[in-house]
Order: sequence, then structure tokens, then C-alpha cells
Amino acid sequence: MADMKKLNDTGSEEAIRAYKTILSNVIDQRPSGMRQRLADALGKHRSFVTQISSPAYSTPIPLKHLTAIVSVCHFSPAEREQFLEAYRKAHPGKISPAAGMKKTRHISLTVPDLGDHKQNAALDRAINEFIQRITSITGKGGT
Repeated sequence: MADMKKLNDTGSEEAIRAYKTILSNVIDQRPSGMRQRLADALGKHRSFVTQISSPAYSTPIPLKHLTAIVSVCHFSPAEREQFLEAYRKAHPGKISPAAGMKKTRHISLTVPDLGDHKQNAALDRAINEFIQRITSITGKGGT
């Protein structure tokens, strides 16, 4: 029984690696600074983006981040479909094939520099969390 679980975990890791490879290739084809822009949009550190975009790490991408990733990285329609199909295979039942990604738009805010990297990051996370909460309340949130 333990051998079967190990086999399933290996298959799952390969499936995760497949969609992460697509994401990594998309990011690599974009202008420099894409990882930082993605980290900012997700309200996370660049190390988180490295973990979720590198096929070397088996850390899965949380479903709640898919819409932002596709939007910020400017996936082409073909890249988007390939990525989402690989994600569906890695995480069956999380998103249905018929469910489309909700349309998003990007806004830019000018906020004060608090003079400390940790405080600036905390402010960025708070703003992103606020937006996610508001959109989830209205039922207009991302996937």
C-alpha cells in the first residue's frame, strides 16, 4: 500500500512539474522583473514565486493564485490553455474544464515608501488581501 502511495505521489509530482515548466518558460520569455511583478501581485516574496515557478520544487501552485499568474504574466491564449490543462491534470477536480478563468484587470497604486522593506512588503500584502476579500464578498473574485 505504501508503494502505491509513493507511485501516486511521483505521478502527482511529475504533473506539478509539467505545469511549472510551462509557467517557468512563460516567465523566462517575458521582460526582466516579471518575477518581482508577480510577487507584488500575489503579495508574496520573490522566493515564493521561485518555489511555485521552478519545476525543481514540488510545491504546488495554490488555486487562488492562478488568475493573477495568468494575468500578470500575459499568457497567450495557447499558453493559457496548455497551462490550465496541465494544472487540471495535476489537481483533478480543483477547476472544471468548462470553468473559464475570470477576467481581471490590473491597477497601479501609488503608496508611501515606509522606509523599511519589511513594512513595505506588509503594506503590499495587506492591500492585496483587502482586494481579495472585497472581491470574494461581491462574488467577483478570481478562480
